[in-house]
Amino acid sequence: MKSELFKLIQSSEYTLFFTGAGISTLSGIPDFRSANGIYSKKWHNIPVEEVLSIDCFRQHPELFYEWAQDFVYSADKFAPNVVHNVIAELEKRNLCHGVYTQNIDRLHQRAGSKKVYELHGSAATYHCINCHAAFPATQIDPVAKQSKVPYCPHCHGPIKPDIVFYGEMLNENLLAQADKELSQADLLIVLGSSLTVYPAAAMPQITYRSGGKVVIINAQPTQFDQLAVLRYSDLSTIFEQLQTDLNGA
Repeated sequence: MKSELFKLIQSSEYTLFFTGAGISTLSGIPDFRSANGIYSKKWHNIPVEEVLSIDCFRQHPELFYEWAQDFVYSADKFAPNVVHNVIAELEKRNLCHGVYTQNIDRLHQRAGSKKVYELHGSAATYHCINCHAAFPATQIDPVAKQSKVPYCPHCHGPIKPDIVFYGEMLNENLLAQADKELSQADLLIVLGSSLTVYPAAAMPQITYRSGGKVVIINAQPTQFDQLAVLRYSDLSTIFEQLQTDLNGA
């Protein structure tokens, strides 16, 4: 017997996923805001949120590159999990029409998803914060992975990954695209997000107010749980069932 969520996905003509750090904990990557998350610890006695601010990066870029070794620059040791894999398979079967993610780990892409929109950017590309020259990861990663600050060959300014730091704006074009797609979606499935960081956190409201259905799967309660037609807390159990549903479809 198919799960209620799978039947909902099958009946939807346009389904989007919105994913947060909670889905990657199944791959061994810590989340940000739980009791033992990334923000619960300090780096050289500095709150991690401050290390991840653009103001701190401008003054002390070395702090970010030292901190990032175990998170950004160890991504290869983490593998996509059942959530990433099922979403990728749903896309192959035209049952998922896009993934908007707060994550910077690129596990969706490694699982095979093609329509992935990274709201907070990623370290796949870089730019100089002074002259704005762009650089590919293949050029910068060898330096960054040594805990060294990469400097621009043109102006000698510090080079920063294209991750959205605190104090920076999200990509306006991407937000406009998300707003349009979310308003057209029949179904939005929110996974592993506390839905506290704006403007991304407001996305479930866009689908809901446009007449679409919202599903929320997150370990902790969120402020938008009352909008959900289905609400679950255990990602692993739900997606293992979805995998079984797909195998039997």
